[in-house]
Amino acid sequence: MIDLDPSRSATPPRDAATLILLRPGARNPFEIFLVKRHARSGFMASAYVFPGGKVDEADASPALLARTDGRTPEEAARALAEPDDPQRAIALYVAAIRETFEEAGVLLADLPPGADLGDARARLAAGTPFVDVLNALGAQLRLDRLIPYARWVTPVVEPRRFDARFFLALAPAGQDASHDAHETTDAAWLSPHDALAEVAAGTIQLPPPTLRTLENLGRAVSLEALLDEAARTPPPYVDPLFRQDGERIMLVLPGDPAHATASPALPGPTRFVLEGGRWWSRPNA
Repeated sequence: MIDLDPSRSATPPRDAATLILLRPGARNPFEIFLVKRHARSGFMASAYVFPGGKVDEADASPALLARTDGRTPEEAARALAEPDDPQRAIALYVAAIRETFEEAGVLLADLPPGADLGDARARLAAGTPFVDVLNALGAQLRLDRLIPYARWVTPVVEPRRFDARFFLALAPAGQDASHDAHETTDAAWLSPHDALAEVAAGTIQLPPPTLRTLENLGRAVSLEALLDEAARTPPPYVDPLFRQDGERIMLVLPGDPAHATASPALPGPTRFVLEGGRWWSRPNA
C-alpha cells in the first residue's frame, strides 16, 4: 500500500474520478459505500476506498456524451471550479459513473423498465465499451446527480500519481451495491463514525484522502445538510507534501507549517503520520 521515495522524479498525475455513494442510515444520518482493493493491486492494495479510477479517452467521446443528461460540459467545468477545460470536466463526471458501475454495480442513470444491470455490468467487465453497454440498456447517464466534493493530487513521492476529483451522490433506489470480486474483494456500507472506529481498531486500512474525507463527512449533521453544503461550496484543492523528521514520515496538507501553502484547504488536522505501516491523522504539533 505504501511505496514512498523522496528522490523519485515527479510523474505527471493522471486524471481520475472517485464517487462517494451515500444512503440514509438506520442508526446514523447516512452511510457510505466502501470497497476493499485487491491485495495484489498496484495502487492502495488492501485498502478500503470509494469506487473510482482513471479517466479514459473514450469518456469524452461524442457518442458517449450523447448518452448524458443533466449537465453540459460548461456546467460541469463550473461545478468543478475548473472552467477552462469543459471537455475534461465532463469526462471526469462520466468516469466517476463508469468506474462506480464497474466496481460497485450502481449506475447513476435513467433506465428503462426491466433494465438488466447485472448483465450490463458483466459485459462492461468483459471489455464491451461503456457506450455500447449504455446503448444496449437504453440508459442516459445523469450527471446532475453528482456533486463535486474535493480534489486530491497524489504526492510526488508516490510512483503512481492521480489528480482525483471526488464526487458525492445518493445511491439510486432499487440498486444494490456490491464489489466486483476482481479489482475489489470486499465491500461495506458504513457510517463515517463506524468506519473510523474500524480504523482505530485496526480492522481496516484507509489511505489518507479516504481517511480525511470520512473525518470531514462525519461533521455533517444530516445527509440533506451535507449535500446542500457541498452544492454551495467549490471543491477544495488538496496537494499533500512528503516530509520526514528523523524517523518520522509525514504527509502534510495546505495550512500545515511544513506545507508551502499557508491557507488550510480542509478543516481538521493538517498532517498524516506513518505509524506501524499505516497513515494516521494527527495534529501539527
